[in-house]
Amino acid sequence: MKAQLKQVTTSPNNSFKVKKFEEKKFEAEWHFHPQYELTFMIQSTGIRYVGDSMQPFERGDLVLVGKNVPHSWKTIDATNEQVKCVVIQWDEDLLKHWVDKPEFTSIQKMLLKSSYGLSFDLKTALSLEESFLSIFDQSPFERLITLLNILNVLARKASIKLLAGSSFGKDLSLKESHRVNVINSYIKDNYQNEPSLSELSNKLSLSKEAFCRFFKKTFDKTYSSYVREYKITIASKMLIETDKSVSEIGYESGFNNLSYYHREFKKYKKISPNTYRQLYQRI
Repeated sequence: MKAQLKQVTTSPNNSFKVKKFEEKKFEAEWHFHPQYELTFMIQSTGIRYVGDSMQPFERGDLVLVGKNVPHSWKTIDATNEQVKCVVIQWDEDLLKHWVDKPEFTSIQKMLLKSSYGLSFDLKTALSLEESFLSIFDQSPFERLITLLNILNVLARKASIKLLAGSSFGKDLSLKESHRVNVINSYIKDNYQNEPSLSELSNKLSLSKEAFCRFFKKTFDKTYSSYVREYKITIASKMLIETDKSVSEIGYESGFNNLSYYHREFKKYKKISPNTYRQLYQRI
């Protein structure tokens, strides 16, 4: 899906961009750019959108977004911690004369997969934390070597998950991309109640029928299914981050019927809320 185009610039002494993002919350809407982007989360929690993927993020979250893949991180208030993350962005030309060499085969394959967005296992991500933190104090040459080392470790050692689905499309207009931002923001603000399809379609100046057609075309699922998935994403985040009971979390994530909550959670996560919490605590 196409989104707002963001311009990425580098300094005269560097061929790629490294920045440490430190703010109260993520402000960027759903956007894309022609650069690859690697984001390591030092602090903060929320919901991460990559293409049609919607998942919780927390400390240690490490994601590679390919060229022109729309993405957005949204802070969901849990601890009121300031957002801290490291973002590395580079043009395809940076590795243009290297990726076809045999030493770069693993990295080349990983970059090809990044058109879906990639997330990496927590253990490998945390093992690279010092590299992400030290890259700021390095000379331009050392920075490049550090980036290559990070990519090599991720390509050869990390467990990788594709984020966007196989039906994910990239051809929406800017007007349609604006609709996606409105939809995600509205659901974020109203998930504890039942987000109204009528109210949302009115916000977008669409009939219910036109809205449903747009939603199905864009997300390859119905609006009601997407809302349920968002609630499950919130619930899974709370199961990881809080000591609240499974029932409390069910109600606070917008489910009024606990049997329905358990059934839907198992449908999306393939395990029960209790099992999900127990498995995560073992990591």
